[in-house]
Amino acid sequence: MRMRKKKNSDARIAKCAGLLVDQPVKIAGEGIYSPFPNELHGGPVALELGCGKGDFICGMAKAHPERLFYAVERIDSVILFALEKRAAQLEAEPELPDNVRFIIGDASHVAEWFPAGSLSEIHLNFSDPWPKKGYYKRRMTYRAFLELYAQVLAPGGELHVKTDNDILFDFTLEELKSAPFELLWQTRDLHSSEYCIGNIETEYERRFIEEGVSINALAARRL
Repeated sequence: MRMRKKKNSDARIAKCAGLLVDQPVKIAGEGIYSPFPNELHGGPVALELGCGKGDFICGMAKAHPERLFYAVERIDSVILFALEKRAAQLEAEPELPDNVRFIIGDASHVAEWFPAGSLSEIHLNFSDPWPKKGYYKRRMTYRAFLELYAQVLAPGGELHVKTDNDILFDFTLEELKSAPFELLWQTRDLHSSEYCIGNIETEYERRFIEEGVSINALAARRL
């Protein structure tokens, strides 16, 4: 179902333009463009693909002020909420570092946005499971996507996945076997496991927890 365009969305997005990136990202350094303030350069750089309304990325940015974060979302009427949420967070807590930037785009173009080996982490939270027969190549953990992630992750960089969908989780575990990743850990019930320490919840995740749905999660290292 197509999401309706939000009222005044273009103007609202424009108001948050300082948080948006509209050109390929480059490694920060002397004389090189970076969308972040100079004093924040040098830390690990993480990426969330499919940031939704922004709860996860805003929570991560606050919990890890030493890191830089990018968040990609292809639907502008959805990323609008994430932009406004981050802008409100910075206004309410001006002591927070300005360490998040957003990209309106598709995950299939990740290698066009980020230099090879430039990211320390990629997060996939509750991605569309594409359950219809024949749609598996659209899943964000299909091997072609995993190859793209491997390009932009530094050696030793990590891929983190959370999903409520058992079929997508099983599919992801199988696809990782054919990709340049080493599985570090997995769990079928994140919130009852040791891996929940430091976990930042998404808006979907909170709803699933309230409904008693177990969350699948894993982390894999780029070889």
